[in-house]
Amino acid sequence: MIGAVVMVGSPEKTQVEPRTVVQVLPWVTTACRLGLAGVLIWAGAAKIGAPALSVQAVEAYELLPEKAAEIVGYVLPVSEIVLGVLLVVGLLTRITAVASGLLMALFVAGIASAWARGLNIDCGCFGGGGQLAPGESPEYLQEILRDLGYIALAAWIVWRAPGRLALDTVLGLAAKRDTGGEEDVNDDDEERH
Repeated sequence: MIGAVVMVGSPEKTQVEPRTVVQVLPWVTTACRLGLAGVLIWAGAAKIGAPALSVQAVEAYELLPEKAAEIVGYVLPVSEIVLGVLLVVGLLTRITAVASGLLMALFVAGIASAWARGLNIDCGCFGGGGQLAPGESPEYLQEILRDLGYIALAAWIVWRAPGRLALDTVLGLAAKRDTGGEEDVNDDDEERH
């Protein structure tokens, strides 16, 4: 009799665990969306009030002609804020995550390029930027690793978009499989019985 109880208990337990994971994954995606959005909005907001410093930060990388660096310096903070807001509300989530990931990859490439060329600059990621004072050292490895982490968040969002609390779901722009909605309905019905 005890053996039968253990046998009955084991399959039920294994059936519950996969459903629990399926229910949690959309919330993980939402957390990734909000985390990446927070970073983008923070970075954009730190730069938007001082566009001259944003332009200076872009110019410090010595990758673009002066006029192109000026345009990027002015457009970048607005772009970061727009991407961040789209991630917060979960609108065009996959496209926004791809754009955010590509932006972060450009940041990684720019920082790696500055490091490889021996430039001594502040990345300007969260305002400021430009040449560092004598005796100050850049933190290129930390900045690259941080941005690679943000790329990982963007990749997760692309894979599991849109997550919970997303306008994509409300507007019918996301498939039910992506939100885990179908599994939740079935779980609710089973719990009532």
